[in-house]
Amino acid sequence: MKIRSITAILFIFCCAAASAQSKRLTYCNPLNLDYGYTPFENFAAWGKHRATADPTMTLFKGNYYLFSTNQFGYWWSSDMLNWKFVTRKFVRPYNEVKGDELCAPGTLVLGDTLLVIGSTYNKDFTLWMSTDPRTDTWKAAKDYFKVGAWDPGLFADDDGRVYIYHGSSNTLPMYGQEIDRKTFEPIGPKKEMIKLDWKQHGWERFGENNDNVFLTGFMEGGWMNKHNGKYYLQYAAPGTEGRGYGDGVYIGDKPLGPFTYQSHNPFSYKPGGFAKGAGHGATWADKFGNYWHISTMVIDVKNNFERRIGFWPAGFDADGVLYTNTAYGDYPHYLSSGKEDHLKSNFTGWMLLNYNKPVQVSSTLGAYVPNLAVDEDIKTYWSAKTANAGEWLQTDLGELSTVRAIQINYADQDATFMGKSAGVYHQYKITASADGKTWRMLVDKSKNKTDVPHDYVELPQPAKARFLRITNIHMPTGKFALSGFRVFGKGGGMAPDTVKNLIALRGKEENRNSWIRWRQTDGAVGYTIYMGTAPDKLYNNIMVYNVNEYYFNGMEKGVPYYFQIEAFNENGISRRTKVIKVE
Repeated sequence: MKIRSITAILFIFCCAAASAQSKRLTYCNPLNLDYGYTPFENFAAWGKHRATADPTMTLFKGNYYLFSTNQFGYWWSSDMLNWKFVTRKFVRPYNEVKGDELCAPGTLVLGDTLLVIGSTYNKDFTLWMSTDPRTDTWKAAKDYFKVGAWDPGLFADDDGRVYIYHGSSNTLPMYGQEIDRKTFEPIGPKKEMIKLDWKQHGWERFGENNDNVFLTGFMEGGWMNKHNGKYYLQYAAPGTEGRGYGDGVYIGDKPLGPFTYQSHNPFSYKPGGFAKGAGHGATWADKFGNYWHISTMVIDVKNNFERRIGFWPAGFDADGVLYTNTAYGDYPHYLSSGKEDHLKSNFTGWMLLNYNKPVQVSSTLGAYVPNLAVDEDIKTYWSAKTANAGEWLQTDLGELSTVRAIQINYADQDATFMGKSAGVYHQYKITASADGKTWRMLVDKSKNKTDVPHDYVELPQPAKARFLRITNIHMPTGKFALSGFRVFGKGGGMAPDTVKNLIALRGKEENRNSWIRWRQTDGAVGYTIYMGTAPDKLYNNIMVYNVNEYYFNGMEKGVPYYFQIEAFNENGISRRTKVIKVE
């Protein structure tokens, strides 16, 4: 009897352990990294703030390495969720006054070595190498790298030949050049690869809504992938300040071209949602061979270079079209646990429960009013009057709901830090209640000693609650301020019905523009519009809240477009409408 009991216990234990191991990890954009603050005084004219952009992601010896602009180091992870920061000042000699650091870095794996270089127009910039970048063990691969390049993208072909792609300009093209694999000396002159054609490609026009007639767009952020013998040269446009900041791609048969514009462009695009923008990034394959795209997300409040980082599932479809799936891209998503089809969503289905729901707070600083913490816009935020322990914000979900995860997005109100600081951490508690009277602990970060500016917490078990309260214990700098206290799970009601009367009116004289409109759906809090240049390739999307129209200025001139829409609320997502065609 004892033997059978022990066997049963062991069986239950093993099943529980296997279940825990098989549970898929989830993440939520913007990524929760210990972003440094701007190192430049002139960039802090409207307030000191965190800032980074221009990320690269590289799988090297079983770990992921993330480099980005002006961070005085880089991150590595074994699972794409938990990141460790390695302090490193790459520029030599380091200029403490100007704060010189890696800007828009490029990376390359050559055999057992990881290479990294930042942006420069000088010919004395160092190309760095390491065989174990989990620690600060770097040495110079080339002290005087002659290919002075801004926004460099490095690529090694299957035949061992190495190339660099670079350029960041609103007048000049992107260039490409071969580099000697052993000496890193340039082979031949640089060649013009691609350039913007904003008169044809509406999304390449500068401005928040791709409608600026005074400035031309910027081409930058070169990156190369090879797939099924084809070369995919990627670039960012039209400018890092706008919601439409995206990545486009040209395809060629040779690493230095010629290249042809892909019919589906931009392939990485996210002009809607909580944090907008999906430009200047990198496309890479994870341990299972699944492609992902990492890129820059825009804040642009305290400075036009106030930005964050996010990543999304990506891939190549059966026709060789490169795509990125950004739908519900700043809601919780699953990370890969094996080989998967990224045309199918990794979205958990956990909906936002507290969009524009009632909020109470301990205090309010000026016009930074409470509901700005739940309006689904990272550009706006609530701020308490102080950073004192005990300042709090309470959100009312409106009904008893199932809570699965919470994202806490801090805002840099009255921050004093510049660059990277040691000993930075946040501490808080989140309590939950069904009736607003009896409270229980949901998340306890009172002893946390890490920097978590976009802390994402998946609950060990789903929790039933109507009210959630976050109480500050410690802020590293500035006031207790939140740009988004975001609660995810499922409400107790019904998802909205299918949207009716979707139309898209396209300009005749200016058919890069269209006016998309639909009838408001009862119970919907927002809508996701899908679009593409083929009815079976609606790979791009725009997420909007509390409106029933959208002005879309990112179309290809003279090319038919196809649209589809769905409604959503805290309970789920409606069925999509039929696809409509617009000539």
